[in-house]
Amino acid sequence: MKQGLTKQSYREGESHVGFLNSTIGQAFDRIALQSPDEKALVVKHQNISWSYQQYHQEVTQFAAGLIKLNVAPGERVAIWAPNCVEWCIAQFATAKIGAVLVCINPAYQISELSYALKKVGCKVLITATNFKSNDYLEMIEKIVPELKFCAPGEIVSEHFPLLKSIIQMGNHNRAGMFRFDEVSEYYTEALIEKVINLSEILSPDDAINIQFTSGTTGEPKGATLTHRSILNNGFQVGEKMRLSPEDKLCIPVPLYHCFGMVMGNLACITHGCTAVFPSDSFDPVACLEVINDEQCTALHGVPTMFIAMLNEPKFRQYNLSSLRTGIMAGALCPIEVIKKVIDDMNMKHVLIAYGQTETSPVSHMTDINDAIEKRVSTVGKIGPGLEVKVINQCGDIVPIGEQGEICIRGYAVMKGYWEDEQKTKETITEDAWLHSGDLGEMDSDNYLKITGRMKDMIIRGGENVYPREIENFLYTHQSILDVQVFGIKDTKYGESVCAWIICKKGRALTEKEVQDYCRNSISHFKIPEHISFVSKFPMTVTGKVQKFVMRNMMEKRH
Repeated sequence: MKQGLTKQSYREGESHVGFLNSTIGQAFDRIALQSPDEKALVVKHQNISWSYQQYHQEVTQFAAGLIKLNVAPGERVAIWAPNCVEWCIAQFATAKIGAVLVCINPAYQISELSYALKKVGCKVLITATNFKSNDYLEMIEKIVPELKFCAPGEIVSEHFPLLKSIIQMGNHNRAGMFRFDEVSEYYTEALIEKVINLSEILSPDDAINIQFTSGTTGEPKGATLTHRSILNNGFQVGEKMRLSPEDKLCIPVPLYHCFGMVMGNLACITHGCTAVFPSDSFDPVACLEVINDEQCTALHGVPTMFIAMLNEPKFRQYNLSSLRTGIMAGALCPIEVIKKVIDDMNMKHVLIAYGQTETSPVSHMTDINDAIEKRVSTVGKIGPGLEVKVINQCGDIVPIGEQGEICIRGYAVMKGYWEDEQKTKETITEDAWLHSGDLGEMDSDNYLKITGRMKDMIIRGGENVYPREIENFLYTHQSILDVQVFGIKDTKYGESVCAWIICKKGRALTEKEVQDYCRNSISHFKIPEHISFVSKFPMTVTGKVQKFVMRNMMEKRH
């Protein structure tokens, strides 16, 4: 620790821990060469069970197919799908050729998809055919009507000038689109040689992944992450979990988020263990079944997932004795839930993690040897290769035990928001400190406790929900004059979305009418669950809306 800061809320992570100086593709090649016959991937709902050798072959062939489609290093390839084997293949194939993988939330609707594709200038979109009530292909054809009149790979779109190819995961041919399997079949020995040659010229510091995270402006921002940042973050997470080739990690969290693709897939390939996907999206029974059948040793999840599994009526019928570790993150977890996970799910070494997309994502974790009190009341210590400080409004580091804003610096901090220099400057200082917007306090043992958020962000079941984004959408309703969105405590989801609405003079709305207006336009988890129609908002004397007053009033009602 730096001299003079011993009693202040500043901490450097461990310095003796090793780091990987390679690209994701190189790390994947290395484990496939070292452990070709070890089981690498299980995707239960697709009947997939692959060794590292087979996994590597499938990835390399798809990477060769992307080169055939003229995808070059640095170009953006978006993927819009729930958890599936194609997602896993695409993650490593794009990394091997240096294409930037753009993660699209499976719950996105047309306007959100359009914004994402246009914002980062995607050349290729890899898509599922459908998910839940969304017909993806129909939605894509609405925003790219030219598809019906062009050959695959030759899209000329008025609204998406850089978009050239759409790859769909279904078995049927669709006008203007490639099939996923078809692209894999384009490989030749010459193209595979190109994939191998690219591996030698790519840099660990190249951008390789864009994750969308909204902000107070309401417009999603593309957090740009590098090979080095996410590969090492996955590696460090695996180290904390004490992963080895004998481990099987159950991953019910989504791949489009860092929890799945970094703390899941990258933690696995850096330790030679097995990634196990129980279903396309979280299902408690599927999760319990795959742990039982595959004898998984680790399990990731947000608190709501663990609660759902613990409350499953047939919970006691499943053998979970193989479990030992895993990570609970994405939202604050009730103490009683953690204790049940330890006792009833045999996860003696369950860990708590904290971070954000902009830090690749984990900055803090507890340790398997930490006392239960530390695991239930803090998010652990700062990770290797990182620094943390807690500051006041003047930017000064606060004393131990005092609340302030959490700031992070080090390898895991994003390169910036894609083509948004202003927002990047507002988040990352000239001396490379990332302002999290979260409030916390550090104790005398250097453990961090999260105490609140400077921003009004809502975390609903592990999903980040930004009020301004919902407010901007609701303003488009012809009967709404003004709206304020905020979160209240919820026993199931951690927080639920609330809206206070002032209607225009002579107009009236019902809760159902507002929710119906939102459906198929914004993601389901952003739709307000509690709506109050009011004539005015509580204000300060200077005219600022007091969301905390609204929150307190709504929590008393519910």
